[in-house]
Amino acid sequence: MILKGKERGDGSQLAQYLLASRDNEHVELHEVRGFISDDLIGAFGEADAIAQGTRCKNHLFSMSLNPPEGADVSVEAFEQAVEKIEQQLGLQDQPRAIVFHEKDGRRHAHVVWSRIDSERMRAINLSHYKTRLREVSRKLYLEHGWDMPPGLQDRRLRDPLNFTRAEWQQAKRAGLDPREIKSAFQQCWKSSDNRASFEQALKERGFWLAKGDQRGYVAIDYRGDVYSLSRFAGVKTKELEGKLGDREKLRSTQEIKSEIADGMSRKLAALIKDAERDAKQRLALISFRKTEISGRHVDERQKLWAAHEKRWQAETRQRSQRLPKGFSGIWHRLTGRYAQVKAQTEQETLQSWRRDRAEKDSLIFKQLEERQALQRDIKLQRSISQEELMQLREDVANYRTLDRDKHERRRERQKDNEREQRKRTRRRRDFEP
Repeated sequence: MILKGKERGDGSQLAQYLLASRDNEHVELHEVRGFISDDLIGAFGEADAIAQGTRCKNHLFSMSLNPPEGADVSVEAFEQAVEKIEQQLGLQDQPRAIVFHEKDGRRHAHVVWSRIDSERMRAINLSHYKTRLREVSRKLYLEHGWDMPPGLQDRRLRDPLNFTRAEWQQAKRAGLDPREIKSAFQQCWKSSDNRASFEQALKERGFWLAKGDQRGYVAIDYRGDVYSLSRFAGVKTKELEGKLGDREKLRSTQEIKSEIADGMSRKLAALIKDAERDAKQRLALISFRKTEISGRHVDERQKLWAAHEKRWQAETRQRSQRLPKGFSGIWHRLTGRYAQVKAQTEQETLQSWRRDRAEKDSLIFKQLEERQALQRDIKLQRSISQEELMQLREDVANYRTLDRDKHERRRERQKDNEREQRKRTRRRRDFEP
């Protein structure tokens, strides 16, 4: 089912909207949990009051659960979906309310949670909740066997020749759920009316149509894995023959694998060039940052040294003015006052020197920390670039291995031709006088 959520405040207005029957044929308050009040307006008023003790303005999380058109979804199924959402978002045991709406023969649910943890008096963080809800929504479609909307389909089920480098790496890292593959095949089958449209639908999801050695009609993914269409698409052989025609007119799995290997090798070669170009650009940017940081650090130090020199001169003048001169100076020497002032001046001079040295060290340490962070970034970027290029080159080697049978068959045909040629040569020699 489609899940749409939003953080919001003003519980009173939200309660009135959810209970309004103007746009809905039926409105049912199904559950109020975790509130003192058992009615929606009172419960949301409690949520507003508790939120006053925090700085959170959008203290409610409101979402709608919309099943596919024509699907019969029980209350229990809605409740199970709500529990999955709570687990995914960390809203377990939070006060909540569930309201059912019915309109135009379709039923959907609204669920509203209080985000405020009343024990700690702080709002629960719902970072990246859209991504998390998308994952729950996809799982619900798979569990119930509903046709998944294109916007929710796994992005990994794409033609790999249209991958960007980041998408290619993501597809490699993540394994595909067999249910995803079945869902993709079934949708391709339902949306096509002949072999050409079915083949194109498969290709858009990263699969090629072929004839299998023993399994009739098959699909092959970019890794060379073979999938039986009758099993994964849930279609009988007669239906496959009716829409796809004679199996013998399809290309063999080996031919398709060779085509995939050629195409993927070219695509990966292009990705290697992109990776090398991006690596140069990143290193050029880091080099610019290094130059900028070095220049800024020199400027900061010069300004601090100049400020120290200016302050030192001013403080020196102040301290020198404390020492009396002339007859007053003689009197201070006789009374011992001069020695006291001189000792105080020397002590203050030492303190000023230590202060300036500490400020200088503090600036240098701060600059060193910034420069070390940049150096770590330089090493990391070099490591990432090298690892990425090595992985892409390894992928090229793997696809060449996938295409090895093609070259072996070519060599075998060449050897057969050479043997046949030698036989013909020997026969001609036997008939020569």
